[in-house]
Amino acid sequence: RSRVDDGAVIPAIAADGSFFPIGKLRAHREGLQHLAVSVFVFAGDHLLIQRRAASKYHCALQWANTCCTHPYWNEPVDEAARRRLVEELGVTVPLELGGIIEYCAAVTDGLTENERVHVFMGSADRAELKISPNPDEVCEVRWALPADLRREAAACPSAFAPWFRIYLTRWDELGI
Repeated sequence: RSRVDDGAVIPAIAADGSFFPIGKLRAHREGLQHLAVSVFVFAGDHLLIQRRAASKYHCALQWANTCCTHPYWNEPVDEAARRRLVEELGVTVPLELGGIIEYCAAVTDGLTENERVHVFMGSADRAELKISPNPDEVCEVRWALPADLRREAAACPSAFAPWFRIYLTRWDELGI
């Protein structure tokens, strides 16, 4: 699949709670609620975060959690989380499902993230974890304490992806 993956088909959520397939960009253009996955990898109290590549179609060069994605149609959310961790950062760590959180946020270029997010957490040994960021997806990574990230996001919100700012303010709901 391509980096932008315009043709990706993901699960959208109907008013009755059922799922139906939709193109990823259509879901974002129309602000339709859909499934998503967010991964948080920790080394002790430090969270691995990434700065999105300059070529990303939205929220380029903004800091975000370890990685995010949308499951493909009929792809289990846990498989999507593991897949994207490898695709973006070249790492594999055991993941556990935390919470499920919903949010709606304007991103860039008139797109909207209206998501029901399955949150996954993993733990890693910082000294042993060999991170190989995909330059089409990630331009920088770093480890940070969540409290420091909250202060940074408050001081310079535009440096952080909208969903990550939401996560930082709703931390207790993430189940991590």
